[in-house]
Amino acid sequence: MTVAMPKEAASGAPQTESLAELFAALESPLLAYAMKLVQQSETAQDLVQEAFVRLHGEFESVRQPRPWLYRTIHNLAANHHRKHRKIVPLTKGGGDDGAPIEWPDDAPTPDEALQRLEAADHTRRCLETLDERSRHLIRLKFEEKHSYRRISELTGISIGNVGYILHHALKQLADELKRKGVAP
Repeated sequence: MTVAMPKEAASGAPQTESLAELFAALESPLLAYAMKLVQQSETAQDLVQEAFVRLHGEFESVRQPRPWLYRTIHNLAANHHRKHRKIVPLTKGGGDDGAPIEWPDDAPTPDEALQRLEAADHTRRCLETLDERSRHLIRLKFEEKHSYRRISELTGISIGNVGYILHHALKQLADELKRKGVAP
């Protein structure tokens, strides 16, 4: 099955471009773009493949597949960098003796600990002012760390509505915390 999308020809008349034609035309430029972003050939190939797989799944709803592919590669590369961020331990004296730096204890002072507990209590109380559905979505997103897609699957609410409800619930929560003087 070949899915075709409209594109603008030089004459301005609409044409169709299949997924296969897009792949043939854009595979090399997208690989070069991904390579600039991730500096690893295999990873760049994976990103391009993933972008085309995603496009295949949404082909009928994507109006401009070329810029969509570049944006998707960009986003996938950013996700890759976040996921594979390297933590390099610092050494004392610029690495002379190789001993790790001993950082001061970063435990909060008693006053800071009390402020955090009070803020957590205020936040819990403000959460109780939200409706049950909003509280449930906030729990799924921030306590259980589910994606919007997974929350949608669990609740039967569309992905768009999950985002909408969470946005308004968090705005209401922030306004209430601001009103109580907990948040700036």
